[in-house]
Amino acid sequence: MTILLEFKERLKSFYGNYEIYLKPLLHFVTALVVFFMISGEIGFMTRLQNPAILLLLALICAFLPINVTVLAAAALVVANLYAASLEFALVMLVIFIILFLLYFRFAPAYGYVMLLMPVACVLRIPFAVPIIMGLVATPVVAVPIACGTVLSYLIQYAKTYAASMSGSDIDNMFQKYQYIIAHALNQREMFLMVIALIAVIVLVYSIRRLSVDHAWVIAIFAGGIASVLIMLCGNYIMEVPVEIAGLVIGVTVSVLLAFLIQFFVFNVDYTRTERVQFEDDEYYYYVKAVPKVFIATKEKSVKKITVNRKRETAEEKERKKTEETPEKAEKADKDQA
Repeated sequence: MTILLEFKERLKSFYGNYEIYLKPLLHFVTALVVFFMISGEIGFMTRLQNPAILLLLALICAFLPINVTVLAAAALVVANLYAASLEFALVMLVIFIILFLLYFRFAPAYGYVMLLMPVACVLRIPFAVPIIMGLVATPVVAVPIACGTVLSYLIQYAKTYAASMSGSDIDNMFQKYQYIIAHALNQREMFLMVIALIAVIVLVYSIRRLSVDHAWVIAIFAGGIASVLIMLCGNYIMEVPVEIAGLVIGVTVSVLLAFLIQFFVFNVDYTRTERVQFEDDEYYYYVKAVPKVFIATKEKSVKKITVNRKRETAEEKERKKTEETPEKAEKADKDQA
């Protein structure tokens, strides 16, 4: 444990020293992963599949606010869908506008959550985001989580139906719009996932705010168990197909990631808990203080070893005096007189 605590302190110190370089780097990597994921899932436009274009776009976004990356990802999706079906691209554009109005109204500071949510869905660990954000954020983060989940399912839907719509026998444009909207909104799995994610983040946030020992640990386990139970209930009530083995593995990985975040953010020692009571003219105050686990890192010190010079003997001093110029010697005699 001591080794892990020392590593944690060194990592925090390293990030603090090089934060100005690490933030753009992390932003660049996030944007690059999202752009390549979109290109891999719905790469209908050949020009946008060029890795050089995606690298340049991610590099530009790295030095801009995170919300610019969100808008760039949406534009990339619409552009790819436009190459397959104009009607589908217009429907997705309208849906994106509605989602962004909700997002920018309630939680504009959590753009990275909206970007990470589709990536988490592709990696089959969607519950990692609500469990972790329930530990470190407020329930308002449910808005970008829901928007990111809808975006992820719409991308999957686009991958399945956009190509078929381009060669469809439906000639009436109005019928095409009806077909697209009906199938886009008829995804029960998407609505079940949104409900489950929102419920998990509210549960985790509520438990970790309690003044009980090991509240964060209890919140993580409760979030993992609730994730599995809600999805199983949805499988029974809404008849949504759920892959139980994949669900359990994904939730397990999500819980482990949450414990990793808990170690770096909220690592406390409950054995040294103190309770303080004081009052003023209007209130009584009951304070529970739990100290953080902190360990000082070992700093390496380099000692320079030098050979001590020999002390001058009386004979050497006398010899130096005789070597002085006559003028200096005469001046010294005058000073002594």
